[in-house]
Amino acid sequence: MSALARYIPSARLAAIGAGLAVLVIVLDQASKLWVLHGLGFMESGAGTRIEVLPPWFNLTMVWNRGVSFGLFAADSLWVRIVLIVFSLAVAGVIAFWMTRAERKLQALAFGLIIGGAVGNVIDRVAYGAVADFLDFSGLWFPYVFNVADAAISVGVAALVLDVFVNGSERKPVPPVDGMSD
Repeated sequence: MSALARYIPSARLAAIGAGLAVLVIVLDQASKLWVLHGLGFMESGAGTRIEVLPPWFNLTMVWNRGVSFGLFAADSLWVRIVLIVFSLAVAGVIAFWMTRAERKLQALAFGLIIGGAVGNVIDRVAYGAVADFLDFSGLWFPYVFNVADAAISVGVAALVLDVFVNGSERKPVPPVDGMSD
């Protein structure tokens, strides 16, 4: 058994989840750079809209200063710091859980959630708010969101699916270096 496996029981699954987290962060930040700077939403500001597939899908600039769906929105520095610290703490706890993942779906779900959380933290640090721009209000979904938000939502749904499909039974962990109970 490798030294890494002693400390991280499911190192392969954790690596898969970590890779997905990095991919989510890159895609999230690339999409935000494109919308903010490539399409000029940074200069034109909140409310800027580009019709893509009217009325179903548009790009609409919204600065989210709160948490999901704008809850607890505030412009104060201390609220931003609290949201950053909370998001990083949650990502850290989920990263720890990812090192204990027993199934690929768990690791993928954890990676999606971590990547989304970190992607939004980057926005809070860089801009003071999260850049949201994906607008499906024509499909009766009233919220504007971003790639990170979508990753978090899909990750949570994947965790719920994992519980329903695989149950909550844990498989036994093999003893380390011949040690047993």
